[in-house]
Amino acid sequence: MELAYYSDYAVRLVNTEEPVRGRDSLTSVEAVRDLFEGNASAARRATEADVTRFRSVRGRLRAVFEAAAGGEETLAVDLLNSLLLEFPVSPQISGHDHRDDDDRPLWHMHLADHPSNATAGYAAIAAMGLAFHLTEYGVDRLGLCEAAPCRNAYLDTSTNRSRRYCSDRCATRANVAAYRARKRLEADRAASTGLAATSTQRTTPNGDR
Repeated sequence: MELAYYSDYAVRLVNTEEPVRGRDSLTSVEAVRDLFEGNASAARRATEADVTRFRSVRGRLRAVFEAAAGGEETLAVDLLNSLLLEFPVSPQISGHDHRDDDDRPLWHMHLADHPSNATAGYAAIAAMGLAFHLTEYGVDRLGLCEAAPCRNAYLDTSTNRSRRYCSDRCATRANVAAYRARKRLEADRAASTGLAATSTQRTTPNGDR
């Protein structure tokens, strides 16, 4: 498993909030546990106190995405480094899967956290995963959706670094909005041209026509 995979932890947490819409789904310990997805043992460590702690980490992770999306590369790295220092992890070789042809383990790297609480464990893995993604693909691969008012975080893995939206749905919505805006502009220009022509005809003396 590529260690950059863990960057999805950061995206999942950041996207529990939609600041522009005033929405926040991170309101209970159950919502915190859902973020761990298949890691049931880690999810069981979560308590009510982790709701507030998770929100704090979420704000710091969003700040990393905001800095990256705004072209502030050094700031994004500095913010991420501060998370890495506060929430450390240890690389660990794991072999819970097996090869197809025999019973030997299929060894691969995992990130082992040693948390004092559920937030510390999640933050450590999210920050390290995001760090691997950033160093492997570049700071400009961390983005925030441009389809207002979404602003969800995403990781750009496109071959030409062209991604601008968090999902196909947002891309479609933005394209439709842009199309309608162009049509309104064309209609306004046509109306202005028509009014100008009418005004010219009314003010031109009959003898000059």
